[in-house]
Amino acid sequence: MSRSAAADEIILSYDDAVLRQSDLRILSGPRFLNDRIIEFYFSYLSSSSSSFPSEDVLLVPPSIAFWISNCPDADSLREFAQPLKLPERKIVLFPVNDNDDVEVAEGGSHWSLLAYHSGRNVFVHHDSLGGMNKRPARRLYWVLAKLMGKDADAAAVEYKEHADSPLQQNGYDCGLFVIATARAICSWYDEYLKRTGLNGDAAAVDEELWFSAVKEQVTKESAGKLRGEIRDLITSLMEKRKS
Repeated sequence: MSRSAAADEIILSYDDAVLRQSDLRILSGPRFLNDRIIEFYFSYLSSSSSSFPSEDVLLVPPSIAFWISNCPDADSLREFAQPLKLPERKIVLFPVNDNDDVEVAEGGSHWSLLAYHSGRNVFVHHDSLGGMNKRPARRLYWVLAKLMGKDADAAAVEYKEHADSPLQQNGYDCGLFVIATARAICSWYDEYLKRTGLNGDAAAVDEELWFSAVKEQVTKESAGKLRGEIRDLITSLMEKRKS
């Protein structure tokens, strides 16, 4: 087998996520995370939590978030988004990429996270480079605001740049910060339901939402450790599939 073929070999299929040998190499060194790794961990995070109903929280794969942001036809977009059941969700998390060329697969140079809370009808943008992805995040927000079903006026859906988002200290850990922030938000929602017994829509939601959880759980150290944690998780799942 040639080196390029070996690098492209499928090593794990998890739900709809397909990982290849080259993805393990990305996780072994200081490299930019690709779509596949983020999609895999989002799938794992969705399926591994039994504390809240699966229909409450949706972690959207990067490819779908990118397509929503760049779909040129409103009717096609609405039809495409219907199976996602966006208006029925409590929390929806969208990876944001700065790729603006729909002809280039897995393009772009920066990841951030756009998080939606239905009870507050608000999108919050978490960017580990202090707003570098503000433009693509707002573009995705304007498209999504028309799909959430909260109000006929998309302007009624609030948008916030979270100024206190944890910051990366290098040029390649942005994807890890997206994953770490998504995990912290899911953890916050889990604890919120346990604490209140509410369904996630209630007006009793703290004004700061998940911000304290993100601040406590997402640091450059915890994000950096995620690289090894995800690699070990993939290896463990591969071994289980073999046994």
